[in-house]
Amino acid sequence: MGVSSTVVFADLTGSTRVFEAIGNARATETVTRLTQWIGGVCQAHGGRVVKSLGDGVFAIFTSGAAATHAVIELQRYHQKRLQAWPAPLRMALQIGVASGDVVEVEGDCFGDAVNLASRLSDLAGPGQIWVTDTVISQLREGAVQHRDLGLINIRGRSEMSVVHRIDWQEEVTSFLTVPAALAPLPRSADSSFGQIELSWLDVRSMFSVEQLPIHLGRVDDAQFVVNDPRVSRLHARIEMRHGSCVLIDVSTYGTWVRFHGNGGPSTEIALRREECVLHGRGEIGLGAPLSDYSAPTIAFNTTGGDVTLSRREIAR
Repeated sequence: MGVSSTVVFADLTGSTRVFEAIGNARATETVTRLTQWIGGVCQAHGGRVVKSLGDGVFAIFTSGAAATHAVIELQRYHQKRLQAWPAPLRMALQIGVASGDVVEVEGDCFGDAVNLASRLSDLAGPGQIWVTDTVISQLREGAVQHRDLGLINIRGRSEMSVVHRIDWQEEVTSFLTVPAALAPLPRSADSSFGQIELSWLDVRSMFSVEQLPIHLGRVDDAQFVVNDPRVSRLHARIEMRHGSCVLIDVSTYGTWVRFHGNGGPSTEIALRREECVLHGRGEIGLGAPLSDYSAPTIAFNTTGGDVTLSRREIAR
């Protein structure tokens, strides 16, 4: 029998760049100090560090609320620390949190919640906290601001999971809402999606359902060409699937997607051999994050479309 627990995976991103910048010895010391600090914050909130994972920490808590407050403190303090660090040395935190039964065997922990928290940590972008609805259901209403990201496909799971992003920033706008525990939303079998408009610099193209699939890439074989060295020859594919418009990353360096909301903060996700449903309007960054203002960025606008956001790692 497992014990109901909340699992946290907190990973440092960009450590490879730091090792290249300052050498193995200094980088190892820096990463070790950061992971020890992460573990200390978890312990201060009643968590237990199961193990360190190179540039990350795996911890468990008896309470979803305690775990959530711990990871919010991690992000807030670490963000302030990074502001004083040179850009090449900055390692952001990406965190996944899930609740469920956990089985302990010889000091290690196993279970669906462990696997799910680890995958959410991989999927979350730098500076983000992704949690399951089982974690959100343990929080006092209004205690934490979060945003429902919808149903997300997680590798190795037969059913999609409802995932939320914790908005840990101390200054947030009134656009954000604090929903109560949500039941999984059914996916629509059909969609009103009709066409997608793509634009980059002075290039603008419209693609209807009948014209999909298309490729975005650097070579003439792509239906939408973006001539930038960071863009792979065939970087991403857009296809129609089950009534939805799906963007699939097939690149070397990754694809970033940002959705534009109703005047509020946008949701940005990073795709590496993964996919997401495109809906509404937004931006697609090829080969570099959208925070890099020099990134080759495609604006997209869909007509109709499924409003449920999902993402799934492509089977390799």
